[in-house]
Amino acid sequence: KQWYQRRVRGIKGLFKGTIVTALRDVSFSCVYFPLVGIGCQYFASEGDDKFTSFIKTLAVASFAGASASGLVTPFDVVKTRIQTVTPGVNTVTYNGIPDTFAKVIKNEGFGALYKGCVPRMSVIAPLMAIAQSVYFIGVAEMLFGVQQKKY
Repeated sequence: KQWYQRRVRGIKGLFKGTIVTALRDVSFSCVYFPLVGIGCQYFASEGDDKFTSFIKTLAVASFAGASASGLVTPFDVVKTRIQTVTPGVNTVTYNGIPDTFAKVIKNEGFGALYKGCVPRMSVIAPLMAIAQSVYFIGVAEMLFGVQQKKY
């Protein structure tokens, strides 16, 4: 795939969709991390043991990951359209992010911006739950020999 991008589109083709990818990832983080922080505070109880806190973190991170990925799916659809279009007969070509949004809505309807939303949410939810749980148990601290903070 990268060979094709470079060979057919040149070096510039390797970076096609970089801006919309950044928009997707930054938007995801702006939704995900506050949801995790608020959720963990909301569900925290004074008497929770480490296992219960871990399970709550797992559930909150899963919900936050699914929610955030669902909300930013339009950016992912636009990114995919920009990166995969190959000009040819009867092919819609896109000229930037706003043009891609407009053409997708015009040609396929608003719902097309959410194509693949459920599978994406189904993948991201457990991924974020695992990532947040690994952070929770302090794997990085153990690997690098750093003392974990006690809250």
